[in-house]
Order: sequence, then structure tokens, then C-alpha cells
Amino acid sequence: MSKDKSLPLDDVMMAMDVVDTLRHRNDLVARELNEENRASTLVDRLREIYHQQGIDVPDHILQEGVSALKESRFTYNPPTGGFGYMLARAYVSRGSWGKWALGIGLALGIGLSGYFLVYQPMQAGQVAATQAYLNQELPSQFDQLVMQIEATSKVDAANVQAAEIADRGKLAASAGDQVAAEKFLDDLNGLLTTLQSEYRVEIVNREGADTGVWVYPEVNQDARNYYVIVEAIGPDGNILPQTITNEESGVAELVEQWGVRVSEVQFEAVRDDKLDDGIIQNNIMGLKQFGYLNVDYTQPVLGGAITKW
Repeated sequence: MSKDKSLPLDDVMMAMDVVDTLRHRNDLVARELNEENRASTLVDRLREIYHQQGIDVPDHILQEGVSALKESRFTYNPPTGGFGYMLARAYVSRGSWGKWALGIGLALGIGLSGYFLVYQPMQAGQVAATQAYLNQELPSQFDQLVMQIEATSKVDAANVQAAEIADRGKLAASAGDQVAAEKFLDDLNGLLTTLQSEYRVEIVNREGADTGVWVYPEVNQDARNYYVIVEAIGPDGNILPQTITNEESGVAELVEQWGVRVSEVQFEAVRDDKLDDGIIQNNIMGLKQFGYLNVDYTQPVLGGAITKW
């Protein structure tokens, strides 16, 4: 085809056919096309080929076809790189990766929808609930417990202690420290439980159980500390476990039995009472009454206690 843009379409199509014929006649092209002075011979051979097919092709079309073949005008050279080439390759191979891409897209869409439509609103709801709990529910619980303690307590010390715990708990709640606030709430509940409890502290007097022990204190191995083993018995006759701080370790433990430190004289008196007939007649060490914080000991004690012996 010449470079004249006004060449008729029929001539263009015929020139393309000439090129196609030449491509299928590789032997003819190899002999004639590479020799500039024999291009006219190639035109003659093409004319003969078309004449045999009953097609009359003008010489200028034949010449245009020969020139087009030499210039590769009707040859398609596929791209070998670049962004367009990558897009084309991706489009052609979409059957192999399309399902995976669709699945990933759906998963991503579901994940994003879940995050924005479910998780974020849920988080916002949890934050709002926590704020309401810290700023409204906890302070209300502190106030209610203080009122219960004041209605139960028969000693001013309990009321003062309750007010201090409640104030510290509310301060922690207003600062957003839920753990600390709930710890103070537990302490307040524990104070109320202590006030409501009532029991008698009895000396243990059962076969195979220790009634009293003595130990050498670590700070003075030349001295002895004497302890009477006791337990708390409720109004129903059942043992009530108590939280006792071991004076040797400083650790508070929940125990059913513990040792109350007494003088050597008191220790010997309890021992003599048991040796008399195997029964401790004076077995009540103290009483814990409703509304009070501490045990009212009816026998002399020195104030210390142990939980292991």
C-alpha cells in the first residue's frame, strides 16, 4: 500500500491479499524479494498467479503489495512489555486468577463491612457501657454499700473505714481505673460481710487434733511463742473459715483453724484443763457479735496468730 491516505478501501484489501499470497509463497519471496532489481519479475509472477485464479489485479496493486511486504506494513508485532502488555496478559489469563481475585475481593468486602458495620459500633457500644458503669453504676453501688454498713455497724470505726474505701473507689472509677475501683468495691463488701458475721471462737478439742503448740520465733531462737488452736463456730454449729494473717509470714490466708498467741501461763492453763478429764471445760476463747468488726476475747490473748504449725 502507498502512503497516500486517499487510496480506496478495495485497493487496500487487494494489496493485503497480495501480501498474504506472498507470505504463503515463501520460496518465491526468497528468490525475488531480496533482489531490488528483480522486484518487477516478482510482480510478473504474481500477475500470473492471480491470472490462473481468474482474478485481474492491476499492476499498481501488485507493486503496492510487494512494497507493503518489504516494509512489514501489514504485519502485527505483539507487544513484549510495558503496562499495556501487562494488562492484556492479565485480561487473557483472567480465567485462571479471576475466581481467586473474586474470592479475595469478597472476603475483603465482608471484612471491611464487618469492621465498619459491626465491630466499630460494637466497640463504641462497649466504650459507652464501660463509661456508664464507671460513672454511674459503680458510684451507686458504693453509696448503697455505705448505707448498708451504716445500718449494720455498731462501731464508728466501721463507718469511717467504709467512707474512706468508698471515696477511694469513686476516685478510681472517675479516673477510668476499673480494676482498682472494683478492688475497693470488694473491700467494701468484705467489710459488710465482717460486720454481719457472728460466731464464737472455740478451742479445738478433738481426738487427733492439736489443741496448742509452741514455736521458736525466727527473731529470737531462745524464746518460745505459745499458741492455742481455735476455730470459728457459727450459730448453726458449722465451722466458718476466717481470713487470718500469719504473723510469721505476714500473709493473710483463709483457714478453718488457726493459732492464737497466748502467754505461757494461759497455755499451761488450757493444757491442764484438757489433761484433767480430756475435755476442755473453758473452751470459748472469744465471741464475734453482729455489727462489730473484731472478736471480743473472753480469755487473755497476746494478739498474734499463725496459720501453719
